[in-house]
Formats: sequence, C-alpha cells, structure tokens
Amino acid sequence: MWCVVLLVVLGGLPFSSDAQLSPTFYSKTCPTVSSIVSNVLTNVSKTDPRMLASLVRLHFHDCFVLGCDASVLLNNTATIVSEQQAFPNNNSLRGLDVVNQIKTAVESACPNTVSCADILALAQASSVLAQGPSWTVPLGRRDGLTANRTLANQNLPAPFNSLDHLKLHLTAQGLITPVLVALSGAHTFGRAHCAQFVSRLYNFSSTGSPDPTLNTTYLQQLRTICPNGGPGTNLTNFDPTTPDKFDKNYYSNLQVKKGLLQSDQELFSTSGADTISIVDKFSTDQNAFFESFKAAMIKMGNIGVLTGTKGEIRKQCNFVNSNSAELDLATIASIVESLEDGIASVI
Repeated sequence: MWCVVLLVVLGGLPFSSDAQLSPTFYSKTCPTVSSIVSNVLTNVSKTDPRMLASLVRLHFHDCFVLGCDASVLLNNTATIVSEQQAFPNNNSLRGLDVVNQIKTAVESACPNTVSCADILALAQASSVLAQGPSWTVPLGRRDGLTANRTLANQNLPAPFNSLDHLKLHLTAQGLITPVLVALSGAHTFGRAHCAQFVSRLYNFSSTGSPDPTLNTTYLQQLRTICPNGGPGTNLTNFDPTTPDKFDKNYYSNLQVKKGLLQSDQELFSTSGADTISIVDKFSTDQNAFFESFKAAMIKMGNIGVLTGTKGEIRKQCNFVNSNSAELDLATIASIVESLEDGIASVI
C-alpha cells in the first residue's frame, strides 16, 4: 500500500511533458538498439563492474543541467564550453568512452537514427546487470546543440550538501522528496574518491572534529583509506556490504550511520526530516525501493527532453554535427594536400 501511495506521489509518470517519448520509438527504425546497448554493457561490466554505477551517474548529471539532451557528453570546442570540467564533474565523470563505444555499434546497425541522449538513457538502465530492477525506457529524445558549464556548477548537487539544499536542487527540476530518496539509492553501488568526503573524517564544517553522524568504526576504516592531507584520489565503496550489487543495503547503511557522503547521511540523520520514514521503508522492503527507483528514473529521464525536430541526432556523441562536419572537411582537405605533395598522411 505504501508503495502505491508513493507512486501516486511521483505524479503518474507521463512519458514526457509533451507525450512524444515512447518505448517503441525505434521499433521500425532500429529494433535492436536495446540489445546492442545491453551487449556492450555486459562485456564492459565483466572487466569494470563499477562502470554500471558510473553510467547511472552520467545520466543524472546530464538531465540536471539542460535536460536529458546528452549535453554532458560534448567536448570543448571553439563554440562550446564543456560541462565535463564543471566542479561536480571534473576528474570524476566516467563512461564517456563507453557511450561512444555504444554509439559506434548502434551507428553500424542503424546509421543516423538513434540519439546519444537515448543511448545514455538506455545505458543508465544497466543497474539490472548488477541484480537491480529492470524497466522499459521511453525513447525519442534528440541531442542538444550546446552545453552549459555554469548551469552544471549551479544545478548539480554537491556531496557536502545539506538536506535542504538537496531538496532545492530537486525542486528546481520539478521533482519531489520521495524522488530524492529513491534516486539517492543509486549509491547502493559504485565508488567515490576520498576528496568527496574527507572533510567528514577530520574537519567537519571546520570544527576540527569528524562528522558526529558518522559511525565511529566506519570512521576508522575510512581514515585508513583516506589519510589526512592525502591526495584525495583513493577510492572506496559507497556500500561497504555489497559494493557491486544493486540492493536495498544503501538504506540499511544510513540507519547505522554508514552513509559515505554527507549528502547520503543527511537523508536519515537530519532531525525530524520527512525522508527518514522513506529510508526506513526502503531498508526493509527492497521491492518498494526497486519500484520507486524505476519510477524516479523514468521521471528524471523526462526532464527537458528535445523531441520532434528540436536538436539533432549527433553522428558523434562528443561533438555536435556542425563540429563533426568541420572536422571531417579539415581532415579531407589535409589528406588531399598531402596527396598533392606525394605523401598520404592520416591525422
């Protein structure tokens, strides 16, 4: 009953604001796209199981800036300032190369058909490969023509955010508190660098002491991994119990003060918070968590989507087509010039 109430709170979940997204969008033009994505991710996850969590994060960091338009994938060019160097993304985004790998495979089967935004949306549903929930992804997004680093710095939550700040970030995207708690459950797998939480271990809020909401045994374990004054580049698991499995243990960890990031633990340790009862429910009812997570991911995947004739279908995920065309022409011109000199070169 509680889960039914939560799903009603999530808003009925239309496929998109203009109802143009559909799970069958590519049924005639690229019917194998889902299996292509799944096959690539199955192979990648065998050698890098952490990548599944990284792709969920990549989709989240895309949707919260200009909408789910693959803007996060764009590299710096003369006309585009990439979001990849924004503070929440810099040196921490993973999966860009995997998305490009998927795009290459999809283009081979269905040229100029599937957007990078949809490829990323399909890839983020890869939690099923880590024994998590599966769901049908609404499709039909088109790719954006620009990026916005300033907006990335403004819109993406930080690991040290308070619960109130986290709610503000979600509200700005039209999302509500139950969605926040469900989306946070993505930290049931994956890793984080020490730099994202080291202040909790030694100098929380400039007090010279550790975060009082941190389990003392867990604190000592984390200090071993993240020495004071260290480089901050060491990695540790979000979930110390089942780090590569998508399950409800994230919420059980919060109940015993083992949330890795401050923004994680805030969901349970903020006095009187309306998130506490949701954490308690998810910690004992994995099905409720899975159903709410699926609903939240679909809802997030609808943020600011481009459909119809808006945007484009990129040929390369890290460049808009105008940049790709300029690159192709420059390459051709260089080869022609080399041939005229009697020397063929490859750039």
